[in-house]
Amino acid sequence: MKTIRILHMYADMLDLYGDSGNMEVISFRCKMRGIDCHIDKYSIDSEMPDFSSYDLIYIGGGADLEQQHISADLLKCKDGIVKAYKNGTFLFLICGGYQLMGKYYRDADGNEIKGLGLFDYFTVAPSSRRKRCIGNIVIQSEITGKTVKVVGFENHGGQTQGVKTPFGKVLFGNGNCSKSEAEGYCEKNVIATYLHGPCLSKNPEISDHMIEYCINRGEAEHIALEALDDTLEKECRQVMLDRLLKK
Repeated sequence: MKTIRILHMYADMLDLYGDSGNMEVISFRCKMRGIDCHIDKYSIDSEMPDFSSYDLIYIGGGADLEQQHISADLLKCKDGIVKAYKNGTFLFLICGGYQLMGKYYRDADGNEIKGLGLFDYFTVAPSSRRKRCIGNIVIQSEITGKTVKVVGFENHGGQTQGVKTPFGKVLFGNGNCSKSEAEGYCEKNVIATYLHGPCLSKNPEISDHMIEYCINRGEAEHIALEALDDTLEKECRQVMLDRLLKK
């Protein structure tokens, strides 16, 4: 079985609310199945990697200051990331990583941080920093081929607009904009979301969706993942669902 290769970008700067834990979850779930998972890290002024050699590229969340610091370096990576995306590399993007793959992010002071423009959406923060989307969130997603309720935590001022294919429908919380019906952005090989927590700790189906995609990338015959005992994870999620979605 092939080795899954992951590139974790800006792990030293984009790690709000335990976002780096998403990589620990994927690594652990691979290990439990005997799948070799190799994770490299890239940060500002690192040697430019061959982005297309990775099965998954991960970018976590950060505040406005961190986004400003990495934006110029991220733009240097644009051609390589675009090529990787077109070649089928999976992009997993949280909060700031999500915003910076769009056209731009305009902060509360009106400063515009240029995004990679990989996708058509854009993000604008309200002038008042007190107007934020904060709290637990539940969305309903179909990305795995089945209906799954995804639980996470959101804390963002930016309002992301122009999303045509969201990650899921908001059942509780805000989503892309204050009190919006949709959250995140997704394609066959993209999950972009505001869900922190880390997102994958309570949502094993999403982890396995990406692992299965990566392990089957370039394979002639489909490889099914061995089922794991997710009783604890699902019980934790159910506690949140009962609390947040109770009538």
